[in-house]
Amino acid sequence: MRVLAAMSGGVDSAVAAARAKDAGHDVVGVHLALSRMPGTLRTGSRGCCTIEDAMDARRVADLIGIPFYVWDFSERFKADVVDDFIAEYEAGRTPNPCMRCNERIKFAALLEKAIALGFDAVVTGHYASVVTDASGNRELHRAAAWAKDQSYVLGVLTADQLAHAMFPLGATPSKAEVRAEAEARGFAVAKKPDSHDICFIPDGDTRGWLGEHVGISNGAIVDRTGAKVGDHQGAHAYTVGQRRGLNLTVPAPDGRPRFVLEVKPSSNEVVVGPKEALDIAELAGSRFTWAGRAPEHPSTPFDCDVQIRAHADPVPAVAVVRDGELLITPREPINGVAPGQTAVLYVGTRVLGQTTIARTVSAVPVSS
Repeated sequence: MRVLAAMSGGVDSAVAAARAKDAGHDVVGVHLALSRMPGTLRTGSRGCCTIEDAMDARRVADLIGIPFYVWDFSERFKADVVDDFIAEYEAGRTPNPCMRCNERIKFAALLEKAIALGFDAVVTGHYASVVTDASGNRELHRAAAWAKDQSYVLGVLTADQLAHAMFPLGATPSKAEVRAEAEARGFAVAKKPDSHDICFIPDGDTRGWLGEHVGISNGAIVDRTGAKVGDHQGAHAYTVGQRRGLNLTVPAPDGRPRFVLEVKPSSNEVVVGPKEALDIAELAGSRFTWAGRAPEHPSTPFDCDVQIRAHADPVPAVAVVRDGELLITPREPINGVAPGQTAVLYVGTRVLGQTTIARTVSAVPVSS
């Protein structure tokens, strides 16, 4: 096939592109310029998609012997990922920008352009697998190495996108094997550290960055009854489950620590309460998609596992589509779920679908 290899400048995408070439595909490498500050350089393992990463990707493409291009997607990235990130925080939600980037950039904008240019598929270095079932339906599955599995952040992919996706690293037992292969191929990125944190906040100071872009508005910290127990200097700086840095002026009656339970932008309030109130008995979202073939009868409750973070353990649950929402009830309460996070459903190793969490129900009533 004629495939477009998305090359971030890291070791995973480098080996993925090389494996695609070894498999006999006609491969073209492309690096996405996402930053609106093209002079930005990477610092250690912080950030990605910098000018240094583009140069690393080009060197790998030269070694593989494939054409290489840099595509400027900075405007689309700002609109679909950065501005969305800001809007979600302004709405009191906790977004996952990596999910949005996969959904709207790598497997929407990039794939659309690739198909328009005559490519059959997009290759990335994600640790996940695409499997074709007996009926010819494409399914997204966990990678062989669960410690590196990235199927969670790919849960936003639709059936059409899976039909044009290739993940050559899905069956690789470990990241160490990928690094060893990169070194054997002569790739300078073999020992390059993995990127982490949010790529458009390379210094890792999310709170400071949000303060500059969202603005600071003082407000009240309240308990679950609405009683004021402190003040804050910007609700965006608080996340569900946070314990430290609350600066409460009224101690809890029982003397126990309190945690952030909810951020309410409409009233500019931060709600705090006991740790057990973080246990969530139900979560739901109206923005949901199916990764491949949808359940035959989604309006009938079905068993599944739900995962709410990239590296969280899956939790047995029951899900159902009701009144336009994907409603998920874990068999055991899940701790610290925030609106804006993504709940990904699994059946065994298969990713069934996902929803952006819009609301949650605590397992501990306020009266308790």
